[in-house]
Amino acid sequence: MRTGPPHFDFIARPYRWLEYLTVGLALERSRLHFLPVLRGRTSALVLGDGDGRFLARLFALNPALQADAVDISPVMLRLVRHRCPPDAALRTHPADALIFLAEGPRVEYDLVITHFFLDCLTQAQVARLAKAIAPRLVPGALWVVTDFTIPSGAMRLPATLLVRFLYLAFRILTGLRISRLPDHHAALQAAGFCRISEHSSLFGILASEVWQWN
Repeated sequence: MRTGPPHFDFIARPYRWLEYLTVGLALERSRLHFLPVLRGRTSALVLGDGDGRFLARLFALNPALQADAVDISPVMLRLVRHRCPPDAALRTHPADALIFLAEGPRVEYDLVITHFFLDCLTQAQVARLAKAIAPRLVPGALWVVTDFTIPSGAMRLPATLLVRFLYLAFRILTGLRISRLPDHHAALQAAGFCRISEHSSLFGILASEVWQWN
């Protein structure tokens, strides 16, 4: 069992295959669901993109995009840079997202991406993150969130067991101390964001959403 801050370098290289072995292509499809509506975006803040599969597709859609990729794992960021085009306007930042937003360059974004990232934060951290991101956005900016959810009905128990298993696995492998999903809906709404699109998959266990800053 690891102690201290979570350490994701250990799972960076096998991350893709661990994901496929757990839920197949479901996570990847969820990340890409709203990709077509992101055409024309020019400046993106990407938090915890993992090994860069999504960001590579985003650059393919928007070759003129400028992006800041923030991840606590330097190994993950090296994989991100390897997957993205060599001429991409990509800046990588090995840092805690909240520290980056407090101390990093003052850039205005029209897109924020958090795929399976908010579930690594506490409720208070998600609220702080939303409030820190909002002043960095231009009017009409989009925030794409993809994450696990606990649906109601018959799938509630299977979803709860799956999420508990994943949190336990990440605690063992990375030292992540979070053990429950935060309510990002309340945090984003309180910060002034409005959800404009949503899509669920894997029997309601995965949710992809688009939020807009007005």
